[in-house]
Amino acid sequence: MGIIIRILISAVAVFAASKFVPGVGVASFGTAIIVAIVLGLLNAFVKPILTILTIPITILTLGLFLIVLNVLMVYLTAAFVDGFRVSGFIAALLFSIVVSVVTWLIDAVVN
Repeated sequence: MGIIIRILISAVAVFAASKFVPGVGVASFGTAIIVAIVLGLLNAFVKPILTILTIPITILTLGLFLIVLNVLMVYLTAAFVDGFRVSGFIAALLFSIVVSVVTWLIDAVVN
């Protein structure tokens, strides 16, 4: 049951971020649920591999390259999910920040 609540919290965060960040569009709440699932799977399986592969760049940039990896995860999600669009690096960056903050806030209130 906990995983369903987490997915719904993430979907609400994705839907809210799409309303506040210009350049990001989500077709419906159903699409937001799919975006939350795909983004979660990418962050669980692909991002750790990319993080390990880019350790030298991450060290050289004092960790700032991890922001680029977050943006890359948003772009990959947009490539996989129809009805979800992101136009531009700044839009993807702001989207990832808003989703993280909203998810954290909702999770803190629910738990």
